[in-house]
Amino acid sequence: MDAISNFFAALSSFLWGWPMIVLLLGTHVFLTFRLRIPQRKLLTGIRLSFRKDKEATGDVSQFGALATALAATIGTGNIVGVATAVALGGPGAVLWCWLTGIFGMATKYAEGLLAVKYRVKGDDGKMYGGPMYALERGLNMRWLALIFAAFTALASFGIGCTVQANSIALLANETFGIPTWLIGLLICFLSACVIIGGVKAIAKVCTILVPFMAVLYVMGCIFILCINGEYVWPAITLIVDSAFNPSAAGGGFVGATVMMAARYGIARGLFSNESGMGSAPIVAAAAQTRNPVRQALVSSTGTFWDTVIICALTGIVLVSSILAYPDITYADGAALTKVAFSKIPYVGAPLLTFGILTFAFSTILGWSYYGESAVNYLEGRHINRFYRILFIVALFFGSIITLDVIWNIADCMNALMTIPNLIALLLLSGVAASETKKYLWSDRLDDEMEEPPHSNEKR
Repeated sequence: MDAISNFFAALSSFLWGWPMIVLLLGTHVFLTFRLRIPQRKLLTGIRLSFRKDKEATGDVSQFGALATALAATIGTGNIVGVATAVALGGPGAVLWCWLTGIFGMATKYAEGLLAVKYRVKGDDGKMYGGPMYALERGLNMRWLALIFAAFTALASFGIGCTVQANSIALLANETFGIPTWLIGLLICFLSACVIIGGVKAIAKVCTILVPFMAVLYVMGCIFILCINGEYVWPAITLIVDSAFNPSAAGGGFVGATVMMAARYGIARGLFSNESGMGSAPIVAAAAQTRNPVRQALVSSTGTFWDTVIICALTGIVLVSSILAYPDITYADGAALTKVAFSKIPYVGAPLLTFGILTFAFSTILGWSYYGESAVNYLEGRHINRFYRILFIVALFFGSIITLDVIWNIADCMNALMTIPNLIALLLLSGVAASETKKYLWSDRLDDEMEEPPHSNEKR
Protein backbone atom coordinates (compact mmCIF):
# COMPACT_ATOMS: atom_id res chain seq x y z
CA MET A 1 0.00 0.00 0.00
CA ASP A 2 2.88 2.36 0.70
CA ALA A 3 4.23 1.78 -2.80
CA ILE A 4 0.80 2.42 -4.34
CA SER A 5 0.33 5.53 -2.23
CA ASN A 6 3.74 6.90 -3.19
CA PHE A 7 3.10 6.18 -6.87
CA PHE A 8 -0.21 8.07 -6.99
CA ALA A 9 1.20 10.88 -4.83
CA ALA A 10 4.03 11.35 -7.34
CA LEU A 11 1.62 11.09 -10.30
CA SER A 12 -0.75 13.60 -8.74
CA SER A 13 2.10 16.03 -8.08
CA PHE A 14 3.19 15.68 -11.72
CA LEU A 15 -0.28 16.01 -13.23
CA TRP A 16 -1.15 19.07 -11.13
CA GLY A 17 2.29 20.62 -11.57
CA TRP A 18 3.21 23.71 -13.55
CA PRO A 19 2.34 22.24 -17.00
CA MET A 20 -1.30 21.72 -15.96
CA ILE A 21 -1.49 25.08 -14.22
CA VAL A 22 -0.10 26.85 -17.29
CA LEU A 23 -2.44 24.90 -19.60
CA LEU A 24 -5.52 25.70 -17.54
CA LEU A 25 -4.69 29.34 -16.89
CA GLY A 26 -3.61 29.74 -20.53
CA THR A 27 -6.98 28.37 -21.67
CA HIS A 28 -8.76 30.80 -19.34
CA VAL A 29 -6.89 33.78 -20.80
CA PHE A 30 -7.19 32.55 -24.41
CA LEU A 31 -10.96 32.05 -24.18
CA THR A 32 -11.41 35.38 -22.42
CA PHE A 33 -10.09 37.24 -25.46
CA ARG A 34 -11.28 34.72 -28.10
CA LEU A 35 -14.85 35.22 -26.90
CA ARG A 36 -14.39 39.01 -26.52
CA ILE A 37 -14.45 39.07 -22.71
CA PRO A 38 -17.84 37.51 -21.88
CA GLN A 39 -17.19 38.43 -18.23
CA ARG A 40 -18.60 41.84 -19.20
CA LYS A 41 -22.06 40.24 -19.20
CA LEU A 42 -21.85 39.01 -15.59
CA LEU A 43 -24.93 40.95 -14.48
CA THR A 44 -26.89 39.57 -17.43
CA GLY A 45 -25.87 36.05 -16.39
CA ILE A 46 -26.97 36.66 -12.80
CA ARG A 47 -30.31 38.03 -14.01
CA LEU A 48 -30.89 35.05 -16.31
CA SER A 49 -30.04 32.56 -13.55
CA PHE A 50 -33.09 33.68 -11.58
CA ARG A 51 -35.44 33.72 -14.56
CA LYS A 52 -37.45 30.59 -15.36
CA ASP A 53 -37.77 29.66 -19.02
CA LYS A 54 -40.37 26.90 -18.84
CA GLU A 55 -41.10 27.00 -22.56
CA ALA A 56 -37.49 26.08 -23.36
CA THR A 57 -36.24 22.52 -23.76
CA GLY A 58 -34.56 20.93 -20.75
CA ASP A 59 -35.02 18.92 -17.55
CA VAL A 60 -34.24 21.48 -14.82
CA SER A 61 -34.32 25.25 -14.52
CA GLN A 62 -31.24 27.30 -15.31
CA PHE A 63 -30.91 28.09 -11.61
CA GLY A 64 -31.32 24.41 -10.76
CA ALA A 65 -28.44 23.54 -13.09
CA LEU A 66 -26.32 26.34 -11.61
CA ALA A 67 -27.11 25.28 -8.03
CA THR A 68 -26.20 21.67 -8.78
CA ALA A 69 -22.89 22.75 -10.33
CA LEU A 70 -22.19 25.01 -7.33
CA ALA A 71 -23.07 22.15 -4.99
CA ALA A 72 -20.22 20.15 -6.52
CA THR A 73 -17.70 23.02 -6.53
CA ILE A 74 -18.38 24.89 -3.29
CA GLY A 75 -16.71 22.64 -0.76
CA THR A 76 -14.00 22.39 1.85
CA GLY A 77 -11.56 23.82 -0.70
CA ASN A 78 -13.25 27.20 -0.34
CA ILE A 79 -12.59 27.15 3.40
CA VAL A 80 -9.58 25.04 4.33
CA GLY A 81 -8.11 25.05 0.81
CA VAL A 82 -7.71 28.83 0.73
CA ALA A 83 -6.12 28.75 4.18
CA THR A 84 -3.64 26.13 2.96
CA ALA A 85 -2.76 28.33 -0.03
CA VAL A 86 -2.12 31.28 2.32
CA ALA A 87 -0.05 29.13 4.69
CA LEU A 88 2.15 27.80 1.86
CA GLY A 89 2.24 30.71 -0.57
CA GLY A 90 1.67 33.71 1.67
CA PRO A 91 -1.12 36.33 1.54
CA GLY A 92 -0.39 37.00 -2.14
CA ALA A 93 -1.87 33.61 -3.01
CA VAL A 94 -5.32 35.11 -2.41
CA LEU A 95 -4.90 37.58 -5.29
CA TRP A 96 -3.73 34.87 -7.69
CA CYS A 97 -6.69 32.72 -6.66
CA TRP A 98 -9.03 35.65 -7.33
CA LEU A 99 -7.51 36.40 -10.74
CA THR A 100 -7.91 32.73 -11.67
CA GLY A 101 -11.62 33.07 -10.95
CA ILE A 102 -11.95 36.21 -13.07
CA PHE A 103 -10.39 34.58 -16.14
CA GLY A 104 -11.95 31.19 -15.36
CA MET A 105 -15.41 32.63 -15.94
CA ALA A 106 -14.70 32.58 -19.69
CA THR A 107 -13.82 28.89 -19.60
CA LYS A 108 -16.94 28.02 -17.60
CA TYR A 109 -18.93 30.08 -20.12
CA ALA A 110 -17.48 28.12 -23.05
CA GLU A 111 -18.10 24.80 -21.29
CA GLY A 112 -21.76 25.62 -20.74
CA LEU A 113 -22.19 26.82 -24.31
CA LEU A 114 -20.74 23.67 -25.86
CA ALA A 115 -22.71 21.47 -23.47
CA VAL A 116 -26.02 22.88 -24.72
CA LYS A 117 -24.86 23.15 -28.33
CA TYR A 118 -24.04 19.44 -28.56
CA ARG A 119 -26.50 17.95 -26.09
CA VAL A 120 -28.88 15.21 -27.20
CA LYS A 121 -32.32 14.05 -26.17
CA GLY A 122 -32.35 10.42 -25.09
CA ASP A 123 -35.12 7.98 -25.83
CA ASP A 124 -36.31 8.60 -22.27
CA GLY A 125 -36.97 12.25 -23.14
CA LYS A 126 -34.14 13.59 -20.96
CA MET A 127 -31.28 15.81 -22.03
CA TYR A 128 -27.70 14.53 -21.96
CA GLY A 129 -24.57 16.50 -22.62
CA GLY A 130 -21.10 17.47 -21.50
CA PRO A 131 -17.56 17.23 -22.88
CA MET A 132 -18.07 13.64 -24.07
CA TYR A 133 -20.85 14.75 -26.42
CA ALA A 134 -18.88 17.80 -27.58
CA LEU A 135 -15.90 15.56 -28.35
CA GLU A 136 -18.03 13.03 -30.25
CA ARG A 137 -20.46 15.30 -32.10
CA GLY A 138 -18.26 18.37 -32.49
CA LEU A 139 -14.88 16.77 -33.18
CA ASN A 140 -15.73 13.17 -34.13
CA MET A 141 -13.45 11.95 -31.34
CA ARG A 142 -15.56 9.28 -29.69
CA TRP A 143 -12.44 7.50 -28.46
CA LEU A 144 -11.44 10.59 -26.48
CA ALA A 145 -15.03 11.05 -25.31
CA LEU A 146 -14.95 7.53 -23.87
CA ILE A 147 -11.70 8.31 -22.05
CA PHE A 148 -13.20 11.45 -20.54
CA ALA A 149 -16.33 9.59 -19.44
CA ALA A 150 -14.28 6.78 -17.87
CA PHE A 151 -12.12 9.18 -15.85
CA THR A 152 -15.21 11.16 -14.79
CA ALA A 153 -16.95 8.01 -13.56
CA LEU A 154 -13.86 7.01 -11.58
CA ALA A 155 -13.39 10.54 -10.22
CA SER A 156 -16.97 10.55 -8.92
CA PHE A 157 -16.08 7.78 -6.46
CA GLY A 158 -13.08 9.78 -5.23
CA ILE A 159 -13.45 13.52 -4.82
CA GLY A 160 -17.25 13.41 -5.02
CA CYS A 161 -17.93 10.38 -2.84
CA THR A 162 -15.49 8.67 -0.47
CA VAL A 163 -13.39 11.78 0.19
CA GLN A 164 -16.42 13.91 1.10
CA ALA A 165 -17.98 11.17 3.23
CA ASN A 166 -14.69 10.77 5.08
CA SER A 167 -14.48 14.52 5.76
CA ILE A 168 -18.02 14.56 7.15
CA ALA A 169 -17.50 11.46 9.32
CA LEU A 170 -14.18 12.62 10.79
CA LEU A 171 -15.45 16.13 11.52
CA ALA A 172 -18.64 14.83 13.15
CA ASN A 173 -16.62 12.35 15.19
CA GLU A 174 -14.12 14.98 16.37
CA THR A 175 -16.78 17.59 17.13
CA PHE A 176 -19.67 15.57 18.51
CA GLY A 177 -18.10 12.18 19.30
CA ILE A 178 -20.48 10.30 16.99
CA PRO A 179 -19.05 6.96 15.70
CA THR A 180 -17.93 7.17 12.08
CA TRP A 181 -19.93 4.09 11.10
CA LEU A 182 -23.12 5.71 12.35
CA ILE A 183 -22.37 8.88 10.41
CA GLY A 184 -21.66 6.71 7.38
CA LEU A 185 -25.09 5.13 7.58
CA LEU A 186 -26.73 8.54 7.91
CA ILE A 187 -24.83 9.88 4.89
CA CYS A 188 -25.91 6.83 2.86
CA PHE A 189 -29.55 7.28 3.83
CA LEU A 190 -29.73 11.01 3.13
CA SER A 191 -27.83 10.68 -0.15
CA ALA A 192 -29.99 7.77 -1.33
CA CYS A 193 -33.18 9.75 -0.64
CA VAL A 194 -32.00 12.43 -3.08
CA ILE A 195 -29.97 10.49 -5.65
CA ILE A 196 -32.74 7.99 -6.37
CA GLY A 197 -34.85 10.83 -7.78
CA GLY A 198 -32.30 11.67 -10.48
CA VAL A 199 -31.26 15.11 -11.69
CA LYS A 200 -34.60 16.76 -10.89
CA ALA A 201 -34.47 15.69 -7.24
CA ILE A 202 -30.78 16.62 -6.95
CA ALA A 203 -31.41 20.04 -8.50
CA LYS A 204 -34.42 20.63 -6.24
CA VAL A 205 -32.42 19.93 -3.07
CA CYS A 206 -29.44 21.95 -4.30
CA THR A 207 -31.59 25.01 -5.10
CA ILE A 208 -32.52 25.08 -1.41
CA LEU A 209 -29.29 23.89 0.21
CA VAL A 210 -26.70 25.83 -1.82
CA PRO A 211 -28.09 29.39 -1.36
CA PHE A 212 -28.76 28.71 2.33
CA MET A 213 -25.30 27.39 3.15
CA ALA A 214 -23.54 30.00 0.99
CA VAL A 215 -25.43 32.95 2.49
CA LEU A 216 -24.85 31.65 6.03
CA TYR A 217 -21.11 31.25 5.35
CA VAL A 218 -20.81 34.69 3.72
CA MET A 219 -22.62 36.29 6.68
CA GLY A 220 -20.12 34.62 9.00
CA CYS A 221 -17.23 36.01 6.96
CA ILE A 222 -18.72 39.52 6.97
CA PHE A 223 -19.16 39.32 10.75
CA ILE A 224 -15.49 38.43 11.19
CA LEU A 225 -14.49 41.27 8.89
CA CYS A 226 -16.51 43.65 11.07
CA ILE A 227 -14.64 42.37 14.13
CA ASN A 228 -11.33 42.80 12.27
CA GLY A 229 -12.51 46.13 10.83
CA GLU A 230 -9.30 48.14 11.25
CA TYR A 231 -7.27 45.34 9.64
CA VAL A 232 -9.42 44.75 6.54
CA TRP A 233 -7.89 47.42 4.30
CA PRO A 234 -4.33 46.61 5.47
CA ALA A 235 -5.11 42.95 4.69
CA ILE A 236 -6.24 43.81 1.15
CA THR A 237 -3.14 45.95 0.65
CA LEU A 238 -0.92 43.16 1.96
CA ILE A 239 -2.57 40.63 -0.37
CA VAL A 240 -1.88 42.79 -3.41
CA ASP A 241 1.65 43.77 -2.37
CA SER A 242 2.77 40.28 -1.40
CA ALA A 243 1.45 38.78 -4.66
CA PHE A 244 4.39 40.50 -6.38
CA ASN A 245 6.67 41.11 -3.40
CA PRO A 246 6.23 38.28 -0.84
CA SER A 247 8.75 39.80 1.55
CA ALA A 248 6.16 42.52 2.21
CA ALA A 249 4.23 39.95 4.28
CA GLY A 250 7.13 39.63 6.73
CA GLY A 251 7.10 37.23 9.67
CA GLY A 252 6.80 33.57 8.81
CA PHE A 253 6.18 34.39 5.14
CA VAL A 254 9.71 35.68 4.51
CA GLY A 255 10.62 32.44 2.72
CA ALA A 256 7.73 32.76 0.27
CA THR A 257 8.39 33.75 -3.35
CA VAL A 258 6.30 35.18 -6.17
CA MET A 259 6.34 31.74 -7.80
CA MET A 260 5.09 30.09 -4.61
CA ALA A 261 2.30 32.64 -4.16
CA ALA A 262 1.25 32.24 -7.80
CA ARG A 263 1.49 28.45 -7.76
CA TYR A 264 -0.60 27.85 -4.64
CA GLY A 265 -3.08 30.64 -5.39
CA ILE A 266 -3.66 29.61 -9.01
CA ALA A 267 -3.81 25.90 -8.15
CA ARG A 268 -6.36 26.51 -5.37
CA GLY A 269 -8.48 28.71 -7.64
CA LEU A 270 -8.41 26.18 -10.48
CA PHE A 271 -9.24 23.25 -8.22
CA SER A 272 -11.93 25.14 -6.33
CA ASN A 273 -14.12 26.35 -9.20
CA GLU A 274 -13.43 23.38 -11.56
CA SER A 275 -13.37 25.68 -14.60
CA GLY A 276 -11.82 23.59 -17.35
CA MET A 277 -12.30 20.26 -15.55
CA GLY A 278 -15.41 19.41 -17.56
CA SER A 279 -17.73 18.50 -14.67
CA ALA A 280 -20.12 21.46 -14.53
CA PRO A 281 -21.16 21.34 -18.23
CA ILE A 282 -22.63 17.87 -17.64
CA VAL A 283 -25.47 19.37 -15.60
CA ALA A 284 -25.56 22.58 -17.67
CA ALA A 285 -26.73 20.42 -20.59
CA ALA A 286 -29.89 19.52 -18.64
CA ALA A 287 -30.94 23.17 -18.20
CA GLN A 288 -34.13 24.61 -19.66
CA THR A 289 -32.69 27.19 -22.03
CA ARG A 290 -33.69 28.45 -25.44
CA ASN A 291 -30.15 28.80 -26.78
CA PRO A 292 -26.60 27.82 -25.74
CA VAL A 293 -25.44 31.33 -24.81
CA ARG A 294 -28.12 31.91 -22.19
CA GLN A 295 -27.00 28.89 -20.19
CA ALA A 296 -23.35 29.74 -20.87
CA LEU A 297 -23.83 33.09 -19.15
CA VAL A 298 -25.57 31.41 -16.20
CA SER A 299 -22.81 28.80 -15.93
CA SER A 300 -20.10 31.48 -15.86
CA THR A 301 -21.65 33.00 -12.73
CA GLY A 302 -20.80 29.78 -10.89
CA THR A 303 -17.09 30.61 -11.01
CA PHE A 304 -17.89 34.17 -9.93
CA TRP A 305 -19.77 33.04 -6.81
CA ASP A 306 -17.33 30.24 -5.99
CA THR A 307 -13.96 31.93 -6.41
CA VAL A 308 -14.39 35.66 -6.98
CA ILE A 309 -16.72 36.01 -3.98
CA ILE A 310 -16.44 33.09 -1.53
CA CYS A 311 -12.73 32.29 -1.92
CA ALA A 312 -11.84 35.99 -1.89
CA LEU A 313 -13.91 36.62 1.25
CA THR A 314 -12.27 33.65 2.94
CA GLY A 315 -8.82 34.95 1.99
CA ILE A 316 -9.47 38.43 3.37
CA VAL A 317 -10.89 36.94 6.58
CA LEU A 318 -7.78 34.81 7.06
CA VAL A 319 -5.22 37.54 6.29
CA SER A 320 -7.01 40.14 8.42
CA SER A 321 -7.09 37.59 11.26
CA ILE A 322 -3.33 37.04 10.91
CA LEU A 323 -2.81 40.81 11.24
CA ALA A 324 -5.30 41.16 14.10
CA TYR A 325 -3.95 38.19 16.07
CA PRO A 326 -0.23 37.92 15.25
CA ASP A 327 0.24 35.16 17.81
CA ILE A 328 -1.93 32.64 15.92
CA THR A 329 -0.35 29.77 14.02
CA TYR A 330 -0.85 29.97 10.27
CA ALA A 331 1.44 27.12 9.19
CA ASP A 332 -1.58 24.80 9.29
CA GLY A 333 -4.45 25.85 7.01
CA ALA A 334 -7.14 24.04 9.00
CA ALA A 335 -5.92 25.50 12.29
CA LEU A 336 -5.83 29.00 10.80
CA THR A 337 -9.45 28.67 9.65
CA LYS A 338 -10.61 27.44 13.07
CA VAL A 339 -8.88 30.34 14.85
CA ALA A 340 -10.44 32.90 12.49
CA PHE A 341 -13.98 31.60 12.96
CA SER A 342 -13.56 31.15 16.69
CA LYS A 343 -13.66 34.94 16.94
CA ILE A 344 -17.41 34.81 16.30
CA PRO A 345 -18.88 34.57 19.83
CA TYR A 346 -20.72 31.34 20.66
CA VAL A 347 -21.59 30.31 17.09
CA GLY A 348 -18.20 30.57 15.36
CA ALA A 349 -17.07 26.96 15.72
CA PRO A 350 -20.56 25.49 15.05
CA LEU A 351 -20.90 27.73 11.96
CA LEU A 352 -17.60 26.50 10.55
CA THR A 353 -18.54 22.89 11.31
CA PHE A 354 -21.97 23.28 9.73
CA GLY A 355 -20.43 24.95 6.67
CA ILE A 356 -17.95 22.16 6.08
CA LEU A 357 -20.59 19.45 6.65
CA THR A 358 -23.14 20.97 4.26
CA PHE A 359 -20.52 21.87 1.65
CA ALA A 360 -19.25 18.30 1.67
CA PHE A 361 -22.75 16.81 1.46
CA SER A 362 -23.74 19.05 -1.44
CA THR A 363 -20.57 17.99 -3.27
CA ILE A 364 -21.71 14.37 -2.94
CA LEU A 365 -25.03 15.20 -4.61
CA GLY A 366 -23.49 17.11 -7.50
CA TRP A 367 -20.84 14.52 -8.26
CA SER A 368 -23.31 11.64 -8.09
CA TYR A 369 -25.03 13.13 -11.13
CA TYR A 370 -21.74 13.72 -12.94
CA GLY A 371 -20.70 10.11 -12.40
CA GLU A 372 -24.08 8.72 -13.42
CA SER A 373 -24.05 10.78 -16.62
CA ALA A 374 -20.59 9.48 -17.46
CA VAL A 375 -21.74 5.90 -16.88
CA ASN A 376 -24.78 6.59 -19.07
CA TYR A 377 -22.49 7.58 -21.89
CA LEU A 378 -20.32 4.50 -21.47
CA GLU A 379 -22.96 1.81 -21.04
CA GLY A 380 -26.44 3.27 -21.15
CA ARG A 381 -29.26 3.57 -18.64
CA HIS A 382 -29.57 -0.12 -17.87
CA ILE A 383 -26.77 0.07 -15.26
CA ASN A 384 -27.92 3.33 -13.62
CA ARG A 385 -29.38 1.49 -10.66
CA PHE A 386 -26.18 -0.49 -10.19
CA TYR A 387 -24.10 2.72 -10.26
CA ARG A 388 -26.32 4.39 -7.65
CA ILE A 389 -26.09 1.39 -5.33
CA LEU A 390 -22.31 1.21 -5.74
CA PHE A 391 -22.00 4.97 -5.13
CA ILE A 392 -24.04 4.75 -1.91
CA VAL A 393 -22.07 1.73 -0.65
CA ALA A 394 -18.83 3.62 -1.40
CA LEU A 395 -20.09 6.48 0.79
CA PHE A 396 -20.26 4.15 3.78
CA PHE A 397 -16.79 2.71 3.28
CA GLY A 398 -15.41 6.20 2.71
CA SER A 399 -16.72 7.14 6.16
CA ILE A 400 -14.86 4.40 8.05
CA ILE A 401 -11.51 3.92 6.27
CA THR A 402 -8.31 5.92 5.88
CA LEU A 403 -8.22 7.68 2.53
CA ASP A 404 -4.67 8.85 1.91
CA VAL A 405 -4.40 6.73 -1.24
CA ILE A 406 -7.93 7.64 -2.39
CA TRP A 407 -7.12 11.36 -2.14
CA ASN A 408 -4.17 10.98 -4.49
CA ILE A 409 -6.06 8.73 -6.91
CA ALA A 410 -8.95 11.22 -6.96
CA ASP A 411 -6.56 14.07 -7.78
CA CYS A 412 -5.14 12.02 -10.66
CA MET A 413 -8.59 11.20 -12.07
CA ASN A 414 -9.58 14.88 -11.95
CA ALA A 415 -6.44 15.87 -13.84
CA LEU A 416 -6.93 13.13 -16.44
CA MET A 417 -10.53 14.19 -17.15
CA THR A 418 -9.38 17.80 -17.50
CA ILE A 419 -7.07 17.12 -20.45
CA PRO A 420 -9.75 15.82 -22.92
CA ASN A 421 -12.05 18.66 -21.87
CA LEU A 422 -9.40 21.29 -22.60
CA ILE A 423 -8.82 19.71 -26.01
CA ALA A 424 -12.53 20.09 -26.76
CA LEU A 425 -12.57 23.69 -25.51
CA LEU A 426 -9.56 24.76 -27.57
CA LEU A 427 -10.49 22.95 -30.79
CA LEU A 428 -14.12 24.10 -30.60
CA SER A 429 -13.33 27.65 -29.52
CA GLY A 430 -14.30 28.82 -33.02
CA VAL A 431 -17.77 27.32 -32.56
CA ALA A 432 -18.09 28.99 -29.16
CA ALA A 433 -17.00 32.32 -30.66
CA SER A 434 -19.51 31.97 -33.52
CA GLU A 435 -22.40 31.16 -31.19
CA THR A 436 -21.42 34.04 -28.90
CA LYS A 437 -21.39 36.46 -31.80
CA LYS A 438 -24.75 35.17 -33.04
CA TYR A 439 -26.65 35.41 -29.75
CA LEU A 440 -24.71 37.63 -27.33
CA TRP A 441 -23.00 40.32 -29.33
CA SER A 442 -25.94 40.59 -31.78
CA ASP A 443 -28.45 41.09 -28.93
CA ARG A 444 -30.38 37.92 -29.75
CA LEU A 445 -30.40 36.29 -26.32
CA ASP A 446 -34.15 35.69 -26.53
CA ASP A 447 -33.94 33.80 -29.84
CA GLU A 448 -34.61 30.09 -29.98
CA MET A 449 -31.81 27.68 -30.79
CA GLU A 450 -31.87 27.13 -34.55
CA GLU A 451 -30.89 23.45 -34.33
CA PRO A 452 -32.95 21.43 -31.82
CA PRO A 453 -31.17 18.62 -29.96
CA HIS A 454 -31.05 15.34 -31.89
CA SER A 455 -33.27 12.61 -30.56
CA ASN A 456 -32.38 9.02 -29.75
CA GLU A 457 -28.66 9.66 -30.11
CA LYS A 458 -27.61 8.91 -26.53
CA ARG A 459 -25.57 5.77 -26.38
